[in-house]
Amino acid sequence: MSEITLENYDNAKDRPIGQAFFQIQDPLEHFEREFQKAELLIKKDPNAMALSSVSAAGFPSSRMVLFKGFVRQGFSFFTNYNSQKSQDLKAQPRVALLFFWAPMEQQIRIEGEVARLTRAESEQYFRSRPRLSQIGAWASHQSEGIESFEILQARVEELEKKYEGQEIPCPPHWGGWHVLPLKMEFWFGQRGRLHERYVYQRESLSSRAWTTSMLSP
Repeated sequence: MSEITLENYDNAKDRPIGQAFFQIQDPLEHFEREFQKAELLIKKDPNAMALSSVSAAGFPSSRMVLFKGFVRQGFSFFTNYNSQKSQDLKAQPRVALLFFWAPMEQQIRIEGEVARLTRAESEQYFRSRPRLSQIGAWASHQSEGIESFEILQARVEELEKKYEGQEIPCPPHWGGWHVLPLKMEFWFGQRGRLHERYVYQRESLSSRAWTTSMLSP
């Protein structure tokens, strides 16, 4: 079997089409299969996902974050808990995620509810981060105004001296969230814009029963 490349990749090959797509009853299993392909084919940040939230005032907002694996059946990412995105998530825990892999002509849309990870889970991931990223989590007052980049650089240098030769602790204002899915759509681009759309949906987070449907492009 030849190695999969973007040149020979066909998103309709080696997968069920039509109602047979739902032979896999767990959408997270489907996601893992497609994500593994993306990791092989997408060189830069295949784990990038758009996170869309709504503020307490009702304003929508989107930004890119990095998927860091499943934590207790949820899509995890990490950030500053004082950031604007975290304020949105605290005010309105219903969010949407989007993975878009343009070279593969695929996207996966997710709607669900977000919750904070445990302190132990956040600290475990923090220890795996590059040292400069650990320093940055302390130095950056995310989403706050700043007069110059030099001010941020000065904070970084000060913290590098403070923690020289030491393990850098996880800031109390920094940690993870995970999005627990209620709805997942798998979109496969096809010729003539006759795209395939497969949807899994459940009524509540406690339910393990997913209903399935196909949507017109």
